[in-house]
Amino acid sequence: MIQDNNFSETYHSERQTREHILVCLSSAPSNLRIVQTGARMSEAFHGTLTALYVQTPDHSAMSKEDQNRLKEHMRLAEQLGASIETVYGDDVSYQIAEFARLSNITKIVIGRSNVRRRHLWGKPSLTEQLTEIAPNLDIYIIPDAASVHSSYRPKKRLKAADWNIRAADLFRTFVVLVAITLAGLFFYRLGLSEANIITLYILGVLLTSIATTGWSCSLLASACSVIVFNYFFTSPRFTFHVYGKDYPVTFAVMFVVALLSSALTTRLKNHARQSAKLAYRTKVLFDTNQLLQKADTDEAILNTLISQICKLLGKYILIYPVLDGKLKSPMLSPDPVSAEKGSALTCDSEREVALWVLAHNKRAGAYTDIFPDALCHYLAIRVQDCVYGVAGIEAGEHSLDSFEYSVLVSILGEGALAMENRKNIREKEQATLLAEKERLRANLLRTISHDLRTPLTSISGNASNLLSNHAAIDEATRLQICTDIYDDSMWLINLVENLLAVTRIEDGRMNLRMETELVSEVISEALRHVSRQSVEHSITAESTDDFLLARMDARLIVQVIINLVDNAIKYTQKGSRIQILTDRLASKVRIRVTDDGPGIPDEAKPFVFNMCYTGANRIADSRRSLGLGLCLCRSIIRAHGSEITLTDNTPSGCIFSFTLPCEEVTIHE
Repeated sequence: MIQDNNFSETYHSERQTREHILVCLSSAPSNLRIVQTGARMSEAFHGTLTALYVQTPDHSAMSKEDQNRLKEHMRLAEQLGASIETVYGDDVSYQIAEFARLSNITKIVIGRSNVRRRHLWGKPSLTEQLTEIAPNLDIYIIPDAASVHSSYRPKKRLKAADWNIRAADLFRTFVVLVAITLAGLFFYRLGLSEANIITLYILGVLLTSIATTGWSCSLLASACSVIVFNYFFTSPRFTFHVYGKDYPVTFAVMFVVALLSSALTTRLKNHARQSAKLAYRTKVLFDTNQLLQKADTDEAILNTLISQICKLLGKYILIYPVLDGKLKSPMLSPDPVSAEKGSALTCDSEREVALWVLAHNKRAGAYTDIFPDALCHYLAIRVQDCVYGVAGIEAGEHSLDSFEYSVLVSILGEGALAMENRKNIREKEQATLLAEKERLRANLLRTISHDLRTPLTSISGNASNLLSNHAAIDEATRLQICTDIYDDSMWLINLVENLLAVTRIEDGRMNLRMETELVSEVISEALRHVSRQSVEHSITAESTDDFLLARMDARLIVQVIINLVDNAIKYTQKGSRIQILTDRLASKVRIRVTDDGPGIPDEAKPFVFNMCYTGANRIADSRRSLGLGLCLCRSIIRAHGSEITLTDNTPSGCIFSFTLPCEEVTIHE
């Protein structure tokens, strides 16, 4: 029984976490109560809250007071933790039901007034339509005694622009009427019926609705069509009198049909215009995502945001980058008058608003209650509490609509995520580099502790033998012991020099003394300092030109050749042949060190230039080596602006090759 209770509690808890509450937004004053009720339900059910606004074609006819009230409701919903969504459509109930289905909404909170249908043929209320369309959803209807409810749509009113008749639209209307009248006269001469001619005038009204803007010309075309038809095609012709009893009915039906046709055409035009605007904004958002993926610097990301927001809003944009918690110089959008406008929008008072946004991580400026007199509307480019910049959008006569604002916030969010990803990548690269350095340091310490033990033990043992048995040791043995001590000490000295050289070059603290040197002299100097074991091998130097000059740091190139020759001596059999070949390739001098030893396996070639890599003999007393020689060679050659390469020799062995800048001989007479 206890087990069943635990299961029931767990199931109930999981069901609560899956609750998704939808609140319907509107400009009605009572909508505040709807939003607050939805927020309380979301908190009680431990669910998520979404506030939805359905923008209809009549949205532009909404009064300024209603628009401000709608923005207040959206701001309240956002403060209560709701995500604001906007959809477009003429059928509000269908849009709400479809959004609820696609977003996995479990509960809908909507308001209802006491207003009822007055006629049987009247349109059902929004709550009745929604209950019928989505019977499986939990719909919470909040009673409202006011004259309006949460889904109340503003009274339809035509804008003044719809009634203003422009000269171009009036001319188009006149041309269409003349063309239709001429076509009607042609039909009349052919003996066609009046119904065909009436159809022509209805077509003319449709063409006028398509070719003009607003309702004025469509209404004018409908009225003129009736008058012109009466004048040209009814008896008596060319007068405004009619003899037939059925003509008034014909005129009325013709006017109504023409008017309804023009109304439907105008509505379709509005829908097409709205769909085109929605498609453009969606494309801008999609393009922003694609461009941000290609941006490789924070500056490129911010420039992308500026250009895309300019495309979306057509307004002046500025962005303050944030570095170490401080605002940097603003980045401005390109503008023909940017000098004058930019100075006004980047003054100290505007920067103060941006600083407030950075400090509080909230929007401010125009259209808000905080610094409402600012010239720009400021928003944070942020990911949670981390702000990467502050964007300012120039304030215009009209504030941003809900969908424009949601797309703007999405673009800024995409930019913040891109900058967050770049920050994470940089931190990951730094962590990887630090871990690699720590690994190399640990390997180096382990290798040094092992490789130093053998020569130091040999030196101390031989020195102790000389001190204890000096008189009993013959001259030849004494000379051999001193030679061993000298070889071991020289190996230690070379080891320390290589370590210091690698450290200085890798840290960028090695200053190259670039001079023009004779290549043959540099090679001769290097051969005088190679290992004593070189007598067991055949070492030769050959050149296609006895007077090759190259620009180099001779001291470091000598070290490179010494290391390459010593490496060949160390890893080839006694009696092997080692060659140092020099020739000229275009504007370069090529130096190659070849041997006929066993060679290096292909799988080991990518690692031979790594620090502490010694092939199959990583740590062995018989062959002391930290693997620093080739690593040092690569660092020195890279410091000279070139690369050292390893290839196979024919029939066996290796070839280490690198190039240096060639210098011409200058002869002074």
